[in-house]
Amino acid sequence: MQRLYDFLRRHPTGVDGFWAVLLFGTAMLEVADNGPSTTAARLVAVPSVIAMGAVVALRRRWTKQMFWLAVATGVYQLLTHTDVHIGDFGMLIALYTVAASAEVSRRLSRTAFALGVAAAPLYALRFHVDKGRTVDNVLFTLFVVVPFVLAWVLGDSLRTRRAYYAQLIERNQRLEKEREAQSKVAVAAERARIARELHDVVAHNVSVMVVQADGAAYVMDVAPEQAKEALQTISGTGRQALAEMRRLLGVLRTGEPQESEDYVPQPDVEQIEVLVEQVRAAGLAVDFEVEGAPRRLPSGVELTAYRIVQEALTNTRKHGGPDATASVRLVYFDDGLGLLVEDDGRGAAHELYEDGGADGAGHGLIGMRERIGMVGGTLDTGPRPGGGFRISALLPLKKS
Repeated sequence: MQRLYDFLRRHPTGVDGFWAVLLFGTAMLEVADNGPSTTAARLVAVPSVIAMGAVVALRRRWTKQMFWLAVATGVYQLLTHTDVHIGDFGMLIALYTVAASAEVSRRLSRTAFALGVAAAPLYALRFHVDKGRTVDNVLFTLFVVVPFVLAWVLGDSLRTRRAYYAQLIERNQRLEKEREAQSKVAVAAERARIARELHDVVAHNVSVMVVQADGAAYVMDVAPEQAKEALQTISGTGRQALAEMRRLLGVLRTGEPQESEDYVPQPDVEQIEVLVEQVRAAGLAVDFEVEGAPRRLPSGVELTAYRIVQEALTNTRKHGGPDATASVRLVYFDDGLGLLVEDDGRGAAHELYEDGGADGAGHGLIGMRERIGMVGGTLDTGPRPGGGFRISALLPLKKS
């Protein structure tokens, strides 16, 4: 059924042609059997039947032309004294089409309405319709006018709905483009921050390697074992730095100019407890819990975990309300690190976390997803049952 409906929508002229043929055949039978009594009168009525069939068949392809053809046909019937036949139903269809078409001006649509209203009185005057009393004549004329009025009103209502729907589509497309542009700006800003962190991570690892290499050269002759340990440290640090660069460069398409700022140590998982204490000192009650055996993790994973907790607690302070409380839970698995940050506050607005952020500008969760993507983890955010907000992340421990 749906396929048939789609086919009919794709071929409107074919559908109109079918109805035009049906209307033409019915009107010709009426003219031949129940129409004028003389052959000449029947022949005079045939052009109007043909014209009405053409109006119905081509009304959507040439709307204006078919409307004026319908008007001309009506004038022809008045001048030739051709009685009304079933083919004149095409006049109502033409009037509806003109009122519904967005390609037709409002002026022409109103003109069509006026001509449609005038059709019934002209018919009554031309064919001397007399129902007896004046009141009956007026009521009959009004009754005949009603179909023309309804045809125009239905068409004009459809035109209004189509215009409103088109405005909604245009507005939605514009908002979508604006949202996409804002998202790209947020992602670009986040990648710039990631690039700075790349600079810090590499600078830290390289400085460690340089120090260890200098120490190994200094004790090479007097303490070979210490030199060996230094070389092993250099090897491990180099591999870790290479792994970090591969992860970061996998999501960065453009670099950032070199900066000459001093090195600032990157935060790690151990400093999350310090972060929690700072947030508590700022007035937010936070419950902190660690499960599993804590151990050293790749610096990229530790930094990601720290930033996620930091952003989550910041969002709680912004959106949770004055009485909100939060909880932070770290779970050490054999192959990864789990994070769960929850609060019982008001939570962020639905459109913020759905569109990619809960920090008031749509950037917070975008940054989280960028960081999670670097380490191949997963992120789940959304409202918490019973109220508040919930952020859950799983950071796998990749082997380089």
